[in-house]
Amino acid sequence: MKWPISDLNLYYIHINPRVMLEVLHRSQGGRLCEYRRGDFLLEAPSVLAYNREGSSPEEGTVGVEETARWYRILGVTLRHDPLILGTKSSKEKGLIHGFSGLPEVALLRLPLPQNLDVLKDKDILIIENAFELRSDPRKAVETVLRLRSELGFRPIIYVPGLADPSNLALLTYMGLDLFDDTYPVIRSWDAVRCSDSGELLSYFDSDLGQDAEESNRQEMAKELSMVRHYIRKGRLRELVDTRVPSSPWSVAALRLYDRLGYGIMERRCAVSGDKMACNTTQSLQRPEIERFRQKVLNSYKPPEHKRVLVLLPCSAKKPYSLSKSHKMFTSAIRTGDHETLVHEVVVTSPLGIVPRELETFFPANAYDIPVTGEWKCEEKIFIRNMLESLLSYGYDRVVKHLGDGYEFLDDLTETIDTVVGDPTSPASLQLLERTLREVTQDMPRESYQTDRMNTLRGIMRFQFGDAAETILSGAYVTGKYPFWKIMADKVQLGMLTGERGMVSLTLDGAERLMRTGSMTVNIEDFSLKGNLFAVGVTDADPGIRIGDDVAICHDGELRGVGVALMPGPDMQFLKRGIAVKVRHKTK
Repeated sequence: MKWPISDLNLYYIHINPRVMLEVLHRSQGGRLCEYRRGDFLLEAPSVLAYNREGSSPEEGTVGVEETARWYRILGVTLRHDPLILGTKSSKEKGLIHGFSGLPEVALLRLPLPQNLDVLKDKDILIIENAFELRSDPRKAVETVLRLRSELGFRPIIYVPGLADPSNLALLTYMGLDLFDDTYPVIRSWDAVRCSDSGELLSYFDSDLGQDAEESNRQEMAKELSMVRHYIRKGRLRELVDTRVPSSPWSVAALRLYDRLGYGIMERRCAVSGDKMACNTTQSLQRPEIERFRQKVLNSYKPPEHKRVLVLLPCSAKKPYSLSKSHKMFTSAIRTGDHETLVHEVVVTSPLGIVPRELETFFPANAYDIPVTGEWKCEEKIFIRNMLESLLSYGYDRVVKHLGDGYEFLDDLTETIDTVVGDPTSPASLQLLERTLREVTQDMPRESYQTDRMNTLRGIMRFQFGDAAETILSGAYVTGKYPFWKIMADKVQLGMLTGERGMVSLTLDGAERLMRTGSMTVNIEDFSLKGNLFAVGVTDADPGIRIGDDVAICHDGELRGVGVALMPGPDMQFLKRGIAVKVRHKTK
């Protein structure tokens, strides 16, 4: 069976052209891919169909015979253990079993063996007793994390008996690829209807048993189609958040995976993207969200000349400066030369705090949350921690233009409240303007050029880390925010754009980035003709994420600059697909 899929982000695993894995779309830990072996195709994620005893094996099916369990994939019937589900097996634990018909496939039994090196050349792993994981979400998370940590995202992982319509999205998000409809089919024999919102006892008539089974099969097929759609759109996590409340197992598994798997998942998450819905409490722990908070805490430094901190509420429209309310705030703040002393910071969930100069970065420019005026305990904790860290830089005065509902911040520092009723009321805006004039009247002014350079330095450090200082050495800024050009000796190094939300480097800027060794992709000795494909990459900074600006070079010689379409680690071992979308190349 083959489904029509576009050919974005393909990569090649084997030198043998008849055995190939192509990743077409990625969404966090989930992926849409095709594995080809000769004339046969296996797509992931996929749900193999369970055939009753006596049915002849067909492609993409699983079943049980009197003496064996079988899996029919890639034109070969793999036969092993006679128990299709079963409880905890009494057989040898940690078994690894190969198949002569498909040497690329390995079957293993939980618990995982201590040494997984023997699996590093396998393309497909079948966890025979994966059904046991339905009773232990922690074991499920730890199993997946160990496999992906030690073997990477190369192998396709098949978990028989584990999936149902309510957890299919979550399992795919966690990094699993192949499933079957065994569990929903067997549940139908007990008149249980399985859906994306959980299980429901249905009183089917005895002569309608086949209809109950078909209903559950259709639910699996429908959910699989939905999972694929969300992967293509890059929004799989949003589907996961809607499905997880269906069972305690799923809630526990996602919470554990967010906490224990952050390191793996963060590497799979792009630094740019479209609208992001954060409608559940668990979405506060999304890897993209947590990464932003950590970078604000650990990589960001506010402009050193800013003396007055102004705390502002968020807005529904992103970036905030495009909203009606923030245009009002800006008009009240920027009424004189004292504006260069004012540092605007937005207090929000799920990001905590967003300095004005970072509002165009993803996900600050894309998130959407329900607003009720009530703060959860988790939100209060990370907002307080982030604001406390920001205050440690030593502002002279703090102005709180937030309104009601922010009392949990009052004990952090002495503030001046400037809200009368609503933050956008004429009285509030006038009080904000008057207060800023009064508190800055004895403070020495800074030039607008100094203000812009120091602000840009914070932006660049957030994006490029320590490499920012090398890129900005001797530079100055021209243009109107958010379309700032970075210049040095009348040569443009890069440009901040509102559309992309970050700085895009020119070849001259990339030359400086290359000197630092950060965000650099090394290639074989050839001239770029178009985009850079992974087959030509010899080495890449492991810190590169999808969406990052990177310098392309060979033996210390710059060859181009562009945007990464793969994480750095993937560029080093993949043999096919676009690694970098090239913006400029040397002649």
